Amino acid sequence: MARGAVPSARLAVYKVCWPAGCASEDLLAAFDHAIADGVDIISISIGSKRASDYFEDPIAIGAFHAMKKGILTSASGGNEGRNGRGTVSNVAPWMLVSAASSIDRRIIDTVVIEDGRTIVGASINTFPTQKKFYPFIYFGNGTFPPRGCTQLDKNLVKGKIVLCGSPSNGSGLLLAGAEGAVMLDKRILDSSSSFPLPALLVGYSEGKRNPVANIHKSITLFDSKAPVVASFSSRGPNMITPNILKPDISAPGVEILAAWSPKASMSNYPNDTRSVMYNIISGTSMACPHVSGAAAFLKSFHPKWSPAAIMSALMTTTTPMNPSLHQDAELAYGAGQLNPIKALDPGLVYDAAEKDYVQMLCDEGYNVSTIRLITGDNSSCSGDSIGSASDLNYPSMALYVKPDEQVKGKFSRIVTNVGDANSTYTAVIKTDPNIKVSLSPKIHDAGGSIVIDVV
Repeated sequence: MARGAVPSARLAVYKVCWPAGCASEDLLAAFDHAIADGVDIISISIGSKRASDYFEDPIAIGAFHAMKKGILTSASGGNEGRNGRGTVSNVAPWMLVSAASSIDRRIIDTVVIEDGRTIVGASINTFPTQKKFYPFIYFGNGTFPPRGCTQLDKNLVKGKIVLCGSPSNGSGLLLAGAEGAVMLDKRILDSSSSFPLPALLVGYSEGKRNPVANIHKSITLFDSKAPVVASFSSRGPNMITPNILKPDISAPGVEILAAWSPKASMSNYPNDTRSVMYNIISGTSMACPHVSGAAAFLKSFHPKWSPAAIMSALMTTTTPMNPSLHQDAELAYGAGQLNPIKALDPGLVYDAAEKDYVQMLCDEGYNVSTIRLITGDNSSCSGDSIGSASDLNYPSMALYVKPDEQVKGKFSRIVTNVGDANSTYTAVIKTDPNIKVSLSPKIHDAGGSIVIDVV
């Protein structure tokens, strides 16, 4: 039996995407309808290839309007991580943005050569394992078929397993009558997906000429390293406001079992006739609903908390990730792995309101016209703006520096006690030996709010 994060929650769903894409008008209209309907949390697993400036980004604008009404927007970070750093697409500080991490269940597939050798690869293959062995085809001289195996000669590939020089969606292979496919992929194979025929991705090729083989049905394995941020999960830094760390948090987003329309193809290929009520999907679009559910769970216990307070509680109570498994560290996983139960009692929160975000925009040099495009009201900058985004009362602290540059930064934050009135909080600093951090005060006897300085 499958259950959601908040089984008693009611869902309001708004259609914003069509075959041609997701129009800004539809996105903004959906935000307006959701706000008017009085939702508590907005979950949006949509983004672009790269971040857009806030006043040009319908999701950032809609999320700002929602924040003004006390509604937190939870958004996906994007799936462009294999293209490097600076690929996270939803970056507004008034949104909670998710990275995708693995769970402790991995799905793999195998191709077994007739001589007994087994090659392990990645796919979600529901087709039964055939007892018959089929010949490989890789076009005589050892060269691979056309890139992606999209244009194939039926007379050559029918009844054979095709070795492809790069990944494809499998549609050309199915139409050509192939029995299966082994696709070479030089990328990190840390997530699996479905194909319309028995197929798998492998990181290498080996073996004798003219082998015969069969492709087995997928199996599951225990992954002791989880959670690890997926290679596809978009990375920071935030290319719009570098001193605001994005993504904010990581959550399960690799090979996630989720509801699926039986009207849709399991592999998203029309000629794939399999119909399923549930499917296994990877992406930050899978991580985002986990965070949205946790936010709704938290809101049900603390209905008066602001969107920023909910963000803070979720970010400051995460389970730390292992930096040795993440070359990009916080640029990959943000504050760490989501921990909903711990977030119920965060102790201290970093709160913020509409005026604080407007001040941040002023400090970052946005003029009144562009600010009003975001806020939808008559917001303006008061006096001289001499600060920066680092001054926003944000749960994380980021400072953009050039390579080999020595720099000193100061972060002032206001923390508010939402825990026991008699609590005492003591700060513990853990840092890289090349970075010196000091904090004042280190001890806070609970009772309202206090300003802390981090240098």
